[in-house]
Amino acid sequence: MGRMADRLTFTKGHGTENDFVVVPDLDGALGLSADRATRLADRRGGVGGDGVIRVVPAELADEADVRAQAPQARWFMDYRNTDGSVAEMCGNGTRVFAEYLRREGLETADEFVIATRAGAKAVRRDGEGWAVGLGPWRLADPDTAERDGFDALVHIGDGDPFSALSVDLGNPHTVLALPEEVDLGALDLTRAPLVRPEPPHGTNVEVVRPVAAGHVVMRVHERGVGETRSCGSGACAAAVATSFWAGSLDRGSEWLVDVPGGRLTVRLLPEHGVELAGPAVLVADGTVDLEVLPG
Repeated sequence: MGRMADRLTFTKGHGTENDFVVVPDLDGALGLSADRATRLADRRGGVGGDGVIRVVPAELADEADVRAQAPQARWFMDYRNTDGSVAEMCGNGTRVFAEYLRREGLETADEFVIATRAGAKAVRRDGEGWAVGLGPWRLADPDTAERDGFDALVHIGDGDPFSALSVDLGNPHTVLALPEEVDLGALDLTRAPLVRPEPPHGTNVEVVRPVAAGHVVMRVHERGVGETRSCGSGACAAAVATSFWAGSLDRGSEWLVDVPGGRLTVRLLPEHGVELAGPAVLVADGTVDLEVLPG
């Protein structure tokens, strides 16, 4: 159940090149420490990925609110960032998780529910990939957002700050619409942007440029990771923020969101719902020596 003698089994997968190390722990005996997740995600000393996903029965989760999801969700997506920090969930990771469950026969239907720290998420087959319901979203500071259109300032590098909007999708996001005169590709996202006011639990920062109606291009710096090739929940936050600025949130819409790793589809639904759709690819299976991993 995730172990073979002194070796740990894993699968490497990605969703629009947002990549993960998937570790089965089907009897809940393995656990996943911050140190072990960090080593597994290390691109030089480990397997390498933007995060680590442990596959564990929801009824065996450490958190009571996750165990409470067990009647509707058999499996818990226990997710950690590359720095070992716990994350509420991951939009691209949910699709990779769903693909793994189907391949391994742990789920057999085309629609099912998975447990996350951000609540139960329904997933379904969508073309060659998966769609996952991530909603409901909410504006972190709706009064300020309604008054000013923005509620935060983001500093990238040494330039002037950009106005931004904070969106909560079960995990925190700060979205800024890049002015036309600023080159999206030239921004330095090797360092974490500074966000003011500073979110208490950190935030993912999405830098967005509209391409056409219902179509944006985006780069993202993920908390606890750095710049990644894609961020699924960030794509949803980008669609929510751009619709908010356009005054079209209440009408619902479908958005194409281009990220460095590919293209995602975001559907804004009634009652603040949002659905993310895109590919999920399992690229390799292997084992790693437990002696090289911290416990």
